[in-house]
Amino acid sequence: MEDLTLDTELSAAYLSGDEIKLACSLLYQAYHDDPFFMSCFNATAADYEQKLRAAIREELMIFWEQQQPIIGVYQADTLVAVACITLPDNKLEPQRFWHWRLKMMLTAGYVSTKQMIEKEQKVKDVLQYNAYHLLSFIAVHPNHQHHGIGHYILAAIDSLVAENSQSSGLAVLVTLDKYTRFFESFAFNLVDKIQVGKIEANLMFKAKKETSS
Repeated sequence: MEDLTLDTELSAAYLSGDEIKLACSLLYQAYHDDPFFMSCFNATAADYEQKLRAAIREELMIFWEQQQPIIGVYQADTLVAVACITLPDNKLEPQRFWHWRLKMMLTAGYVSTKQMIEKEQKVKDVLQYNAYHLLSFIAVHPNHQHHGIGHYILAAIDSLVAENSQSSGLAVLVTLDKYTRFFESFAFNLVDKIQVGKIEANLMFKAKKETSS
């Protein structure tokens, strides 16, 4: 796919199918201590990590099958960041497909699967925009954090949003205060607080800038 290179040191491009496993590993590291997943899959349980890996794998596979953007940032040939974005005209309804639900219930359990569906449905219910992009996952490799890579990948996503005439902007659900501040620094505004299970999360939105004709 087309290269989204923004400077000479880093490059951003859509991931190929062969890179999904690398993306899963990166997202697993990033979301291991995420409050939502820790609550959803019971972080104190012996099978927590197994369930988290399985959930991330199934999510990325459905993204890939439905041709939703999975963007990777590379430093030389090393994948250092990844983001999964849902398009405005996507077919990924919160209920997902029956085979996704079946796989998730077998690996993560009924209650956990129900909470994941509930989270996405609440986001959809709160946002009043007709069409928007949703940042479902974003991760920067632990060894490459605090070097501006997070801002870099958001800039690449901004370009993706700007090119879509249907989209009104980009939404993201944030579960940690430090990431709320990060997204605020990139012009995201708080829309509402959403309660999912035992976790309260901030639903944030960045409106697309209208370009003059």
